[in-house]
Amino acid sequence: MTIAYIDEGAGPAVLLIPETGQDIGSLGTLASILVEEDFRVVRLEPLDPSVDVHDLVAAVVDIMDAVGLDHAWIGGHGFGATVARAVPHEHHDRVNGVLLMAPDAVDASLVADIPVLVIHGTADEVTPIAESERLVASAPAIASLKTVEGGGHLFPVTHPGETSWFIEDYLDWD
Repeated sequence: MTIAYIDEGAGPAVLLIPETGQDIGSLGTLASILVEEDFRVVRLEPLDPSVDVHDLVAAVVDIMDAVGLDHAWIGGHGFGATVARAVPHEHHDRVNGVLLMAPDAVDASLVADIPVLVIHGTADEVTPIAESERLVASAPAIASLKTVEGGGHLFPVTHPGETSWFIEDYLDWD
């Protein structure tokens, strides 16, 4: 499986997987802001939801290997978040933490010792914010929820500044 990616910046690594139906540039503004704040961002093209999640996780780790990342924060939006939350289950030692933006409702547990930041738009009509609230409530010791007031499902695209601030603040990178 070949997946296009863009690798930019230097510093703590964040790998971003966009929502299905978006493109590799959809998280470009968010990535640019994070790069300006001294993060290294590897963003992927959207992943195909018809492919087995285990195969997608393997492809994500292959990209990490290709760009020389031993470990990173793994982030995703929508279906990308589904893949992001699966990575630590199979490659625990490669994941510093998980960033979930408007995560799809899936019955998958979080890994007990991997921190999770969940960001959700309050006006999301695709994935109700209640899904993120339920996810965080299932693991309050490791998961935190931040909300983008008025943000719809595409808040990482429409509100990249606020989204990046939540990420920067949570990762506490100065």
